[in-house]
Amino acid sequence: MRTFCLAVLFAVLCLRVVAYATADGTNPPYLGSWTLTGATVAPWAGPQRRPDLAERGRLLGQTIVFKADTITGPSPFACREPHYKFRDFTAATIFQGAFEAMAANDRSADPELIASALGFLGPSIKTLETGCETAVHFVDAFTAQVGFNDTIYTLKKRSSQ
Repeated sequence: MRTFCLAVLFAVLCLRVVAYATADGTNPPYLGSWTLTGATVAPWAGPQRRPDLAERGRLLGQTIVFKADTITGPSPFACREPHYKFRDFTAATIFQGAFEAMAANDRSADPELIASALGFLGPSIKTLETGCETAVHFVDAFTAQVGFNDTIYTLKKRSSQ
């Protein structure tokens, strides 16, 4: 009986160590290198808005690296002291509520349909607030979007080398 109790105690301790290592040893999914792979004029910009080709040229292909204590990359995405908050947003509230504002001005503008056209599915959109100028909205674990100057930029997570 004593051997059985020691074996159970050992198993419980091992499971606690594994759980602790996993909880503290696994990086949050947003940390790592992301490449700016696409750009599109934002729906709220209106049909007369022309893309800023110089800005797109400067940003596309660039890498943004999210680290625990800093974000490196081109302006405006770089940040010296991010304060990350990972939250759930609705379609109406992503991109600083731009889709909600569109719906307020035009009843035919449905925030959920607009968001789904950009690849966001479901009632909840994972969003990383950085505490800097940028909020990152996740389409999935490897694709995210950020809004800047009436343009929506697509980020793709780079695989670990």
